[in-house]
Amino acid sequence: MSVIKLAVIPGDGIGKEVVPASLKVLDVLAELHGGLRFEYKQYPWSCEYYLEHGVMMPEDGIEQLKDSDAVFLGAVGNPNLVADHISLWGLLIKIRREFEQVINVRPARSMKGVTSPLANPKDFDLIVVRENSEGEYSESGGRIHSGKDEVVIQNAVFTRKATERAMRYAFELAKKRRGKVTSATKSNGIVHSMPFWDEVFHQVAAEYPGIQTESRHIDALSAFFVTRPHEYDVIVASNLFGDILTDIGAAIMGSIGIAPAANININGKYPSMFEPVHGSAPDIVGKGIANPIGQLWTASMMLDHFGYQDLGKNLLQAIESTLEKGIKTPDLGGRSKMDEVIEEVINQLKNM
Repeated sequence: MSVIKLAVIPGDGIGKEVVPASLKVLDVLAELHGGLRFEYKQYPWSCEYYLEHGVMMPEDGIEQLKDSDAVFLGAVGNPNLVADHISLWGLLIKIRREFEQVINVRPARSMKGVTSPLANPKDFDLIVVRENSEGEYSESGGRIHSGKDEVVIQNAVFTRKATERAMRYAFELAKKRRGKVTSATKSNGIVHSMPFWDEVFHQVAAEYPGIQTESRHIDALSAFFVTRPHEYDVIVASNLFGDILTDIGAAIMGSIGIAPAANININGKYPSMFEPVHGSAPDIVGKGIANPIGQLWTASMMLDHFGYQDLGKNLLQAIESTLEKGIKTPDLGGRSKMDEVIEEVINQLKNM
């Protein structure tokens, strides 16, 4: 019997709804597999926790999570209670940085049963590999003076190590897919970091002669995500560019509520973390209409990560079959409650 130990952080808002619902589905998958079991340890860290304790997680929080095989996160943030920069940097980014989750992976594809806002999506299926540890989201910088003399400096930090690491991950992923890697750049406007990014991309590409490559400026690439997403396979991008592209990817799928993400530790020292792209959606909390698909697809990515690709594939098929039957939440144009979606996904799994 294989046991996967999950550190479960429902977090804020609808995270507290979609995470417990998704654990039910994981338990069904484990039961159907027969040789797998999930062991959960719950952590109440959230904005409510911050109001009570003054921190998003306790001082030894990272130490508490170390023994888990993965972190299963719901949502972080409630600007009505805690400023976003406090909640984000105190929990989500803290885990990413201290667990060296240097790669962020976010797929976007046409989903059966979900109407894309694109007139002709042409069955697009792409993955954005986002450098997750530095770049434009570096903490380097500061503020001096005040009033009219105030100066703010925000440094974008790019190291060869992290840049090569993200690019090699993208190329290895492309070898398992359709064999194409697109680099997101802006070397015609950002005169130091992006020419460096381009140089490293060409150097790494030379190690993969069988992979088709191209570079696209981020403004044009953002437009192409809307006008011709079917042309893309794997896209490698810096921290900021990857963040922007993946939100566009969620939008062209039909709802940010279905988009998943994986924060990958590639050196094996620490657990990886799996989370949906959507936020905490405080406006719909308690209404029973939160979309669980993003959390479920995240669970599918987690299963793939642990080598249970068949289970991950089955879960994704069950999700699409549920959506094809018209059982979907209001954000997708449906009338179903979250519990109804979960129930049907479980039925689909049991009938496979």
